[in-house]
Amino acid sequence: MTRKMRIALGSAALIGASSLLSGCATGIENGALPSTRDVTNHTGTIIDLWNNSWIAALVVGVITWALMLWAVAAYRKRKDDNVLPVQTRANIPLELMYTAVPLIMIAVLFRWTATDTAEIKDISEPADVHIQVIGKQWAWDFNYLDDDVYSSGVQAELTGEEGVPETLPTLYLPVGERVEFQIDARDVIHSFWIIGFLYKQDMVPGRTTYYQVIPMKEGLYEGKCAELCGEYHSAMLFNVEVVSREEYDAQMEKLRDAGQTGQLGLDYSRQQDADVDLSLVEEED
Repeated sequence: MTRKMRIALGSAALIGASSLLSGCATGIENGALPSTRDVTNHTGTIIDLWNNSWIAALVVGVITWALMLWAVAAYRKRKDDNVLPVQTRANIPLELMYTAVPLIMIAVLFRWTATDTAEIKDISEPADVHIQVIGKQWAWDFNYLDDDVYSSGVQAELTGEEGVPETLPTLYLPVGERVEFQIDARDVIHSFWIIGFLYKQDMVPGRTTYYQVIPMKEGLYEGKCAELCGEYHSAMLFNVEVVSREEYDAQMEKLRDAGQTGQLGLDYSRQQDADVDLSLVEEED
């Protein structure tokens, strides 16, 4: 075996091993998914789809690398072999196979993805709680529609300071109850992402989307905008607290006592947002 061939085989083996190890490290357990199966009624489905996709990709990768290495070894140039091999050759069964197999693989992956996506995006069940989420540059407003109260986040450019968990807007969700989010954007495209829920939804001005989820585990979760939306995009963060029904009702009562009754609208007005947010800052001070 020549030196060039040894280098090629060694590089191929190294790349294959790296791909396999990275796939095992990120795919077999949870992937890079910062969540567990029981956070919501959807996280188990999402993790299964992620892991199965990784397994399918690894199987295809191993077969592909094996065929490539076999071709390198079987059809290498032998010593004293100076005859030019046949440059064209037809093999109808082989051509049908490498056309049909990828189509079957794509069909299987498509079925998995389409079925799981339809389950996750299904909003046919009646919801227990209805919350409107409004994205704005660069914070969040939450309208708790059933309780007719709201919570408004402070825009990043108003304070000029980096957001910390204690000052970020908080979205409260009751554990074990079906929540329906009504998702809107006030100015530009944003993306509503509760990281631990493993799902994000784009927010397009003038278009309302809906998403249902049942939080299954109490705790504090992080949320952020997942769509580049301007100068302070990285500061467009929020907290999510999944709490008991009693705590949820208590938080709604606090908003009512603070005079935050009614609903915040979608009219684009930076001055309106500034008035609301600055008043909140002054109250906190």
